Amino acid sequence: MAEAANPSVLYIDDDDGIRRLAARGLARRGYRVTTAEGGAEGLVLAASQPFDLIAVDHYMPGMDGLETLERLAALPVMPPVVYVTGSDEGRIAVAALKAGAADYVVKTIGDDFFDLLAASFDQVLDRSRLALEKARAEEDLRASNARLEALLGEVNHRVANSLQLVSAMVRLQAGALADPTARAALDDTQRRIGAIAQVHRRLYSANDVESVDMRDYLGSLVAELAETLTSGDAPHALRVAAEPIRLPTDKAVSLGVIVTELVTNACKYAYPAGDGGEIRVMLAADGDRAFRLSVEDDGCGMPAEATPKGTGLGTKLIRAMAQSLQTIVEYEPRPQGVRATLRAAV
Repeated sequence: MAEAANPSVLYIDDDDGIRRLAARGLARRGYRVTTAEGGAEGLVLAASQPFDLIAVDHYMPGMDGLETLERLAALPVMPPVVYVTGSDEGRIAVAALKAGAADYVVKTIGDDFFDLLAASFDQVLDRSRLALEKARAEEDLRASNARLEALLGEVNHRVANSLQLVSAMVRLQAGALADPTARAALDDTQRRIGAIAQVHRRLYSANDVESVDMRDYLGSLVAELAETLTSGDAPHALRVAAEPIRLPTDKAVSLGVIVTELVTNACKYAYPAGDGGEIRVMLAADGDRAFRLSVEDDGCGMPAEATPKGTGLGTKLIRAMAQSLQTIVEYEPRPQGVRATLRAAV
């Protein structure tokens, strides 16, 4: 049964009697019908006015139904086409469907033919309407996602700026302190804030607001650490070798804090005061769905059962961040220096 909107149909058939019967039969079933006596006239009509669907007969002199269908497909917008043939040969139906027809109906004698044709029209229109609604819903979803990504980018921008402001406040506070221990603690806090701020800077400056390219992130993070941890009195060389692994935001933050603590510890304790040395940060894929992080130095090393030096806060932070990644950091004494390693899922 056609919808109350009275869909418009273009019926293309070279048989004048069939065209008249189709116009009357389909009108009784709720369709507004325009007829064309052949493919050429049908193409002109289809190009000049919109139709909800088109019916094309197969056997027509000059331009048959398949050629007409091919020409219709070249129009800027082709309505759904129902192919009509007096033959029950499957190859014709298959050829029509491959050429772009939405359905086909075998022409028969009697009013039953128009019942079948109307039923096919209804099904085709329903499918066309559902496809259009699906396309609109997908377009709305894409637009919504674009707005959400823009909003998330702005949020990350604001968070990064806020963290930058907090870091500046901590730096000012540290500069006002005379106690070297308190000043060093605030310096460590500033570096931790910087590690998190770097993640948000990466998120708002990239197209992807849900994950972070760890090669770029670690490169920038270690460069910032080098500015604060190396000096003429401690000329450390910080190196990064990282693959372009993308991690979700929360994992990137956890890994950034771990790297900050490990590099800071190595700069403080691996080499004697006044001496410098190399500290290497390495990130690589470990199988299809995991990665391996290593931070190593060539310094004085530590006994096999010793724990990292310091106040203990850095060690607690490393342990907490590793737990958020569902892993642990293992310390491996080397012939010269120490290597800290963790393995976690992407």
